[in-house]
Amino acid sequence: MKNGRSSVRSKQVACRIGVALLAIVLFQTAGFATGQGTDSSEPRPLGIALEEYPYPWPVHFLPLVIEGQELRMAYMDVPPSGAPNGRAVVLMHGKNFGGYYWRDVAQTLSTAGFRVIVPDQIGWGKSTKPDIRYSFQLLAANTAHLLDTLGIQNVVVIGHSTGGMLAVRFALMYPDRVTQLVMEDPIGLEDYRVNVPPQTDETLYRAELANTDAAKIRAFYAHYFANPNPELYEPLADVQIRVTLSGEYPRWAKASALAYQMIYQQPVRYEYRLLQMPTLLIVGEKDRTAPLSGYAPAEARAKMGNFAEMGRAAVKEMPHGTLVVVPDCGHIPHMEKPQEFRKALMEFLGGRE
Repeated sequence: MKNGRSSVRSKQVACRIGVALLAIVLFQTAGFATGQGTDSSEPRPLGIALEEYPYPWPVHFLPLVIEGQELRMAYMDVPPSGAPNGRAVVLMHGKNFGGYYWRDVAQTLSTAGFRVIVPDQIGWGKSTKPDIRYSFQLLAANTAHLLDTLGIQNVVVIGHSTGGMLAVRFALMYPDRVTQLVMEDPIGLEDYRVNVPPQTDETLYRAELANTDAAKIRAFYAHYFANPNPELYEPLADVQIRVTLSGEYPRWAKASALAYQMIYQQPVRYEYRLLQMPTLLIVGEKDRTAPLSGYAPAEARAKMGNFAEMGRAAVKEMPHGTLVVVPDCGHIPHMEKPQEFRKALMEFLGGRE
């Protein structure tokens, strides 16, 4: 009888141990599944198509075939939330960003009655990251195809940073479609080939591949602001930090390196005089952004990236150009000085705040 009771107790103990072990395994598995370990402060890995990253409006995809590769171009199509005015705007993001950072600008435009198209260019955001030869002409053609698919003929084009270079190329390729052009701290106000020696694809790729230190990434994004505010730059840096933890980060790094080659090899600075549409140039007074300047000699590097000075020179060459310099502001006025940016933008578009 005692042996029987002992056997039952042993089985009960074994069962409890088994349940405990199972709970531990499930807990650990759940941690991996959600991207969190036992330390909740650790960043969660993010796929290079930003699959888990929330965008402010539904994301759609346009299928494309480029260099024999089947790709998808992500975009948001934001309808007017105010009385529709029959006009459309396309927002072109910068190199180290995606459509997500246009949220407040898109909301302002939507409230004013505009239909707002916010694409992630191929190689960025939620779009495919192919190993192709990137060009502003290609990205502009992709955008035109997107607008054709959506049945939109005429648009206001707003481009920030590298998106400013793309906006110029789009406006020159499709001048009859662009009613107004806005460039916000556009990269390309200078020709980087003047001061920066050419770099190979491999050099740029290896540099991007090694760019995984979280502290350095945060400092990089903080540098975009004249008065760095963690509430502004931390969310931007977070995307980059989490992507570096992806198993496919090398593909992201390669696309990033090829984008730098595009910026370097395809200047638009000499074509501002050809822009016939009304053009607004908005720059931060303290913006000193200069891509690839780290490869320039120190003396040359010190002279690069003065956006206020370059903006004054550039607008003189635009047939219908207007310059707004935002005081005490860095590279992203629409985030750092949103009221000043919104006022300049809406006055230029003929709308209201």
